[in-house]
Amino acid sequence: MMSETALRDLNTLPSSDRKNESSSKGSFAKPFVGSANENVDVSLVSTHVNGNQTGNAGPGIANSEVEYIDSENLIDVEDIDTSVKTLVAGLDSKDWVVVCEALNNVRRLSIFHKEAMLDILGDVIPLVVKSLKNPRSAVCKTAIMTAADIFSAYNDRMIDLLDPLLVQLLLKSSQDKRFVCEAAEKALVAMTTWVSPILLLPKLQPYLKNRNPRIRAKASMCFSRSVPRLGVEGIKEYGIDKLIQVAASQLSDQLPESREAARTLLLELQSVYEKSHDSAPATVSDSPEMDSWENFCQSKLSPLSAQAVLRVTNIAREGLVIGS
Repeated sequence: MMSETALRDLNTLPSSDRKNESSSKGSFAKPFVGSANENVDVSLVSTHVNGNQTGNAGPGIANSEVEYIDSENLIDVEDIDTSVKTLVAGLDSKDWVVVCEALNNVRRLSIFHKEAMLDILGDVIPLVVKSLKNPRSAVCKTAIMTAADIFSAYNDRMIDLLDPLLVQLLLKSSQDKRFVCEAAEKALVAMTTWVSPILLLPKLQPYLKNRNPRIRAKASMCFSRSVPRLGVEGIKEYGIDKLIQVAASQLSDQLPESREAARTLLLELQSVYEKSHDSAPATVSDSPEMDSWENFCQSKLSPLSAQAVLRVTNIAREGLVIGS
């Protein structure tokens, strides 16, 4: 179930982009230095927010610069104990530069010393969520990158802390500010890669019915990516009948991303269903017609939903035949 905070956060999407934000700013693919002085009065600082340099640059500089560093380019912290002890205070600072530095230290500790941060993860993640809500793009994007590294490091060990992170990433991936949206989408991919699908799917399912179509679309894409990771036996144990109902409900959704995710999921389910029946030992009383994918769909779905599902899977099958 979603936490009350997560439900509250879904009631309001972030405000639309400011006109002076470049969509190419803060590229997630490579380190980038971009202006981060929008909309908020800050002290005059010049910082490389990779933990190496922060300080007062004097009255001659009116901007601050933030460097977004890919995970593979981060360097280790100099002092583990000091970094851990000062982490929570840094994340909760009113100085956004200090917050960005602390977020990057969370990333470093996640990558190089994940056990050292495990005991305070329950304090760290709510503060990362707080930074995800920050209106300053530099803080928000650094927090998104931090979330991706947390997923990679802690996997299922942070599942009880996932809800508020998940809802914020869905919100950020659904907004119009492109470079924030792209970073959030990559964090969601990290989530579906590193968190076990058996634990993640129940967390995602409520968002498939969210009133915001963009939220539904992003959740559908995550759901579709997670199901194949169950494997054939895992899908059968989870319940193909449950999964086909989820996919069928998304086929008629408003946004094409939802519908495409549903089609991808249905083809996966069809493949698993047919493989499992092909490998099952035959008996005298077995009827191929009764065990067919078509009959299965018709037995588990309403007539209209079954028709829509079969149209999708039959078209795909015909395409394979024509292409062979």
